[in-house]
Parts: sequence; C-alpha cells; structure tokens
Amino acid sequence: MKKEKALVWFRRDLRDHDHAALSAALAGAQQVYCAFVFDSEILDALPARRDRRVHFIRESLVELDAALRAKGGGLIVRHGRATEEIPALAKELGVSAVFANRDYEPAAKQRDALVTGSLKSDGIEFHAFKDQAIFDGNEVLTQAGKPFSVFTPYKNAWLKRLTAADYAEWPCHGQLAGGEFTGIPTLTEIGFETSDLDALGIRPGTSGARALWDEFRQGRIERYGALRDFPAVKGVSYLSVHLRFGTIGIRELVRSALTARDTTWLNELIWRDFYFMILDHFPHVVGSAFKPAYDAVQWDNWPDAFAAWKEGRTGYPLVDAAMRQLNHSGWMHNRLRMIVASFLSKDLGIDWRLGEQYFADQLNDFDLSANNGGWQWAASTGCDAQPYFRIFNPVTQSERFDPEGKFIRRYVPELAKVANKYIHAPWQMGRIEQESIGVVIGRDYPAPIVDHATAREKTLARYAILKN
Repeated sequence: MKKEKALVWFRRDLRDHDHAALSAALAGAQQVYCAFVFDSEILDALPARRDRRVHFIRESLVELDAALRAKGGGLIVRHGRATEEIPALAKELGVSAVFANRDYEPAAKQRDALVTGSLKSDGIEFHAFKDQAIFDGNEVLTQAGKPFSVFTPYKNAWLKRLTAADYAEWPCHGQLAGGEFTGIPTLTEIGFETSDLDALGIRPGTSGARALWDEFRQGRIERYGALRDFPAVKGVSYLSVHLRFGTIGIRELVRSALTARDTTWLNELIWRDFYFMILDHFPHVVGSAFKPAYDAVQWDNWPDAFAAWKEGRTGYPLVDAAMRQLNHSGWMHNRLRMIVASFLSKDLGIDWRLGEQYFADQLNDFDLSANNGGWQWAASTGCDAQPYFRIFNPVTQSERFDPEGKFIRRYVPELAKVANKYIHAPWQMGRIEQESIGVVIGRDYPAPIVDHATAREKTLARYAILKN
C-alpha cells in the first residue's frame, strides 16, 4: 500500500533520472515532494565566498528544478542547518517518510542520524538508499567477513559479485506533487559570489555531464588506458565534478565501461567504490593515518616550502605547472595529483594532511574519500599505499609524462623558450644559455627548492622509525 506523501532529499545526486531515492519514493508514495538544503554547516566552513562548487551546485539545481517541474513538481530549496530544515519541512508538508541516498562521510552519517532521530520523534520514517556506489556497506567483504584493505583482491571480489542488476537504471517515472515553488535562490541570497565557471568552460547540471560523457564515450574511452597519464593530451573524461555532485550516475558509467570492455576505465570506477568503502568502515582515516604506526612519522615544519608548493614555485617545472593548473582552474590531472602529493610529503617532508586540506579547499571535484585515499597512498600512510621507499622523481616523471614539455609551457609560460632538452630540469642550462633566452634560474624562474637525491635520503631516514 502506497504512503500518501513522501519527501525526497537531494544531496550529492543532482539529477532526476536513475536516482535510487527518487525512484523508491515515486514507487511507494502517492505524492512526492523534492527538496535541497544549502547546509549552512557546510557552507559556513568554506574558506572563501567565491566558491566554484557552490556556484556549480546552484546552477545544477536550476536544471534539476526545471526537470522536476516538467514532471509536475519542482524543487523546494532551503538555506540553514539541514538537521533542522529537513525535519521542519517534512512536518510542514505532512509527509510520512523522507527518502535520501546514502553518504559515507563521517559528518554526513552523523547528520543523517540526527535527522533520523528528529523525524522519528514526529512519527516520520527515514529511508536511505545506495546510489553513488555500486556496492557499499558489507556487500563486498573478504572471505573472513571483514572489509578489504588492499585494492586488487577488493576489485576481484567486486567483479565476481557484479551482476546486471547492480548497474541497472533506477526508473523515475511518475507524477510529482505540485505546489508553490519559489525557484532557486541566487548566490548572493545564500552569501556567495559568482565564480569563473563560465570563463573556465565548466558547464554544470546534467546537460554539462551529458556533453562530457558523450564526447568521452564516443571518441576516447577506448584509448583511455593509453592516454590517461599524459596531462597535455585530452585523454580523461573530465567527469569528476559531475560524479561528485551526482549530475551523472555511477551505474551509467559502469554500463558503458562494460560495453566498451575498457578495464582501465572500469578499474578507476572500482577505486572510487574502494575509497568509499574505506571511509565508511575506517573513519579514523579522517585526520589520521590508515596505518596507525605511520602517525609516528615526524614531518618538517617548513612554511616557506609549503607556500612555494601551493603557489607553483618549487623550481620543478611539472610540479609547478600542476599546482598552477589547480590554482587557476580548480582541477588537476590525476597523474599530477600523485606527483605533487609525493613531492610535498617525500621531497619537502611536509605532513600530507596539509596538502590534503589544500586540495580540499581548491578542488572543484573535492571528495573526502578519494582525496584522503589519494594523499595517504602518495604518503605511504594509507591502505594499499605505495611503499614508503617508492619516491617519485619529479624530473623523471616529467620526462615520461610530458616529454615535450607542452603541459609545462602552458602553465609555466616563463619557461616557454626553454629547449626540450632542459624543460624538465632548467637549472641544468648553462648561464650563457639562460641569458640568451631570458630565463635566468633564480631570477626568472626559481632554482629547485630541494635536491631530490638529498630529499630522498632524508625521507628514507624519516620513515625508518617505522622499522624500529
């Protein structure tokens, strides 16, 4: 028997199709309302009032509202504490249940527990669904019934369990409840400013996701494995911000990866599930090493070096180009994320948590699970991380993945005239050659902030404490 009224609470799932909570609500209630809360507990903690992510969400909500209106409904938008706004709205609408998709971050789980308690006191049910992952909870465990901590056996178990039902589309057919919908508040009304999304060519909403996905699926997915590590090449999907905010669903991407038989692309999607699982089962990774012994590593307090890393003036061209890309656009190529994270923690000896936080502040696609997992992987403190003695050589990485220096020259234009022979290590040029092209190291471009070979030895000694 259908419930009379239900409320769907949108969070990081800003689409009206293939949506688990919306599908369940439409199937289980006669009238379905839809809502989104600009959660002040999240927004007030952001470091700047000009935030691309808030702008992206706001514009995506405009599209979502239009799509819901086409189905007879619309989007109710509130600004305040979600723990207060959702119970109050549910009571105001007279619904018997609230439907939402699960979130795996510790703060989100705590928020949902508070909302569940408030709703229960008013006799309202709270139903949570799996939507942003293919598998969650205890669906993929070791033979001993414990969560995995190594990716490859997790991947194998994930693939073994996978059936067509796991990536089938959730139907979202049905009539939504009408009402007086006031539209989406402006950025100014929620205390923010317009960002440079348009200038950067970032198109929010499901339309933006669809354009990127169609281009990747129809032209590049088959070459993803060969091209994905080269930042100067258009080889990746650029869908990360859309996955983060759910303007495209994970099930559709998995379906296409399986159709294209692209195991490399599919593996990346499985990594995403893996890091969700780690965060869900091991919440101590927020602020601490996955491997507790690694909390004993003594990091250097080197503010000047940290500032140089953030600003892209370390003297290592590929590291600097990557950081400048991040600062300019809010996005960084995945290969470069690994390189700059390794450089901060293992060349500069600076606590990985400082880099993790800087990425959290800057990335348009910031996702706690993947960001934390990636940083702990690079710093060798995490699950299935690279061994601590594996230390990326920034010059070798540059030569391998940006061989002609195209990416470097794009973001470090002061090196534009440097020959390919020296573009990865311009300090190796002679003084006369430096003068002839107007790139004097130490004047026009920084000298290396550290010597990599020396830094490598310091890192090995830094981690040696773990052997004792």
